[in-house]
Amino acid sequence: MKYYRIIMIYLFFLLPSFLTEAASCLSEQAEETIKVIRGPYLQSGSQTGIIIRWRTDFPTSGRVIYGTSLKTLDREKTGQKDTTEHIIQLNGLKPDTKYFYAVGNDHQVFSGPDSIHYFITAPTPLNEKPIRIWAIGDFGTGDSISRSVKNAYLKYKSGRHTDVWLMLGDLAYTRGSDEQFQSAMFENMYDELLRNTVSWPSPGNHDIRSADSETQTGPYYDIFSLPVNGEAGGIPSGTEAYYSFDYGNVHFISMDTEDTSLEPVSPMIDWLERDLEANALNWTIVFFHHPPYSMGTHNSDMHWDSGGRMTRIRENILPVLDAHGVDLVLGGHSHVYERSYLIHNHYGRARTFKAKTMIRYRKKRYPTAYEKFDGESGTIYVVCGVSGNRPSAGAFEHPAMAFGSDQYKGSMAIEVEGNRLYGIFLDTRGEVRDWFRIDKNPRPLLTTPLWDE
Repeated sequence: MKYYRIIMIYLFFLLPSFLTEAASCLSEQAEETIKVIRGPYLQSGSQTGIIIRWRTDFPTSGRVIYGTSLKTLDREKTGQKDTTEHIIQLNGLKPDTKYFYAVGNDHQVFSGPDSIHYFITAPTPLNEKPIRIWAIGDFGTGDSISRSVKNAYLKYKSGRHTDVWLMLGDLAYTRGSDEQFQSAMFENMYDELLRNTVSWPSPGNHDIRSADSETQTGPYYDIFSLPVNGEAGGIPSGTEAYYSFDYGNVHFISMDTEDTSLEPVSPMIDWLERDLEANALNWTIVFFHHPPYSMGTHNSDMHWDSGGRMTRIRENILPVLDAHGVDLVLGGHSHVYERSYLIHNHYGRARTFKAKTMIRYRKKRYPTAYEKFDGESGTIYVVCGVSGNRPSAGAFEHPAMAFGSDQYKGSMAIEVEGNRLYGIFLDTRGEVRDWFRIDKNPRPLLTTPLWDE
């Protein structure tokens, strides 16, 4: 009994110290083996700020070191302690400036710094440099087809930085779960692009199966950090379901056509009108999932198709876009590629389309080149639901469409420079299968007749 009491006293005084030391050793061991299992990836980029996110396999602190030179990462921002989801907002940045960065915790660096860990802040509207945009739709299969689409684009861009990356919905098949997002987006799929290119998503029907737009919950809303207060340009939306942002002289609008009301009197359409009214930039690009015109794997003429969303978009949203001179609308959902003429004022079924009054001016020498003056309506509609391995089929009988095909998987590469917007559809072999061009104010408006000069 005497020895038993001695042992108990010994344990009483020494065990806490032993457990503390053991916990410390385990913690140090965990710190040494922490891995980044998602990202880093960039969100909500603007002229003066950006969000850097990543996920670790073990809770830890978060830290970003960054600077304008790889040799001098002289700025630092710390984040939340003891979390696996690291979200760090950087502010006070200079417009149109390249920053290198690395992510880690209070003790070590996990990812970076190197030549692919960087971001470039958005330029001001007065900056005339070309803007490179990449758009992919229905890519969430996370397989060899998605990879081929990406590789073809990477080869095409030839090392040039991608300024804006648009995701047109159905980012993770088939239910938009966290695991499906991991395999379709993050796990050895778009790693290099995610490290240095801000991604701007729009939700698709498959993404919303595990998410809810009203409460902004579920994997889609957990994964992305989107501008709800107008911090990247545009009017505050108050929700990540739909939002807008500026990049140079282009205004972008992302809309939720799956899980938000499309009725004419509704919060999203009210916000859309106010946002477009306030927009003073030269170009406007709108992107969402469901196309208003398509005769592919989905038919926009069928009121029952996709719960009537394509019909309601055509009837309730397109008049707003026409009234404010939107230039380009990008969508997916229908697993084909289709591209319209520069059209306006068409809100009914295909049989009501009148080419003589609804197609805007084309250059005779280049039938895919269009001219448009400030204040005029006229929009090109693109369906690009072929960036992943999904079945394709189409009748392609819609008279508003200038080109349609179910033969190719691919993506859209778009370039805006000054008064010209140029877009191409690029297949998995890097072949250009379609192209179009819009010229704004291609010649001076005459205030007096030529013969009076």
